[in-house]
Amino acid sequence: MADSIDAFLGQWSAAEQAADTGRLETLLTDDFAGVGPLGFILPRQAWLTRHRSGDLRYDSFGLAEVQTRVYGQAAVVTARNDTRGSYQGHPVPEATRPTLVLVGGAGNWRLAAVHLSFIAGTPGAPPIPSAASQAHQEV
Repeated sequence: MADSIDAFLGQWSAAEQAADTGRLETLLTDDFAGVGPLGFILPRQAWLTRHRSGDLRYDSFGLAEVQTRVYGQAAVVTARNDTRGSYQGHPVPEATRPTLVLVGGAGNWRLAAVHLSFIAGTPGAPPIPSAASQAHQEV
């Protein structure tokens, strides 16, 4: 089963990087929801529109540190998402920690949800809270 999940993640990553909305439409569930690192929620159509409009562009998009847990017809994947790209001309965070919820089972996986979190200390992430408060105290 891990092989089919790895294959799905490879297809999804390639579709995200290529802005292949046709492929993404087949990979996302109808009720897909994406939660960004600042807490905003994008339903399926808004997720796809970022690519269709050209507002979101990736030069690279990949997953590493993948950990998968399977629960029957569902899987929860945590990983590191390393990207280079921009949204409306502004750089996107270079590293986030996604949690992906896949449904459907072996050979028929679809992405139902993704939640992205910043990875503290990486380019594009807010400052580490303890470091920010320490710097403020030193002023």
